[in-house]
Amino acid sequence: MKKILLMCTFVLGISAVSFAQGRMQRSPEEQAKQLKEELKLSDEQTTKVTAVFTAQAKTRDSIRTASNGDRQAMMQAMRPLMESTTAKLKAILTPEQYTTYEKAMAERRQRMGGQGGGGGTPPQK
Repeated sequence: MKKILLMCTFVLGISAVSFAQGRMQRSPEEQAKQLKEELKLSDEQTTKVTAVFTAQAKTRDSIRTASNGDRQAMMQAMRPLMESTTAKLKAILTPEQYTTYEKAMAERRQRMGGQGGGGGTPPQK
């Protein structure tokens, strides 16, 4: 009986970790939807932002695959991707929207303790 209980606990723990990891990466559509709400994007801007996040996700996945578990190599390859994404977003957003976006990204970086962040995170100044 103890073995069954232990196995159930183990399976439940693995499921919880898998679910949490899956929630950390939002889809490009979810990212665009969040920005639409936060920055009051137009439909045209939302479409463009979704395309940027979709391209970023594909590149990010290929970088992860190519890094073959080497976290340092992956992080070095991700930096230009994040900078490129930020530049593309800056071209899509109005100056006011971009300022709001930068503030939100700075707050997220601060909450994460400077660990880096998701796509489109502007470099720290």
